[in-house]
Amino acid sequence: MKRHALRILWPAFLSAGVLLAMTFSVVDPSQLHWFGGELIGWPPLAIYSITFLIYWGATSAAGALTALLSLDEDEVNALGTRQP
Repeated sequence: MKRHALRILWPAFLSAGVLLAMTFSVVDPSQLHWFGGELIGWPPLAIYSITFLIYWGATSAAGALTALLSLDEDEVNALGTRQP
């Protein structure tokens, strides 16, 4: 199970890094506003960190869903059972 998690989380980590670099090469974090309202006012490092975690979570969820949907029914049914 640990290997499956690492197979999902490591590529998601790398893709989140790429997405973060692409996003903030275009967007200035000090100029972000709350849905068109007032300025966010967080330090840039906090904005980078939160954005990275959002990207990592979204790509991890997509990878986990893909991994789950690629299993056949016997593998899915075996997920809840413990083997001695």
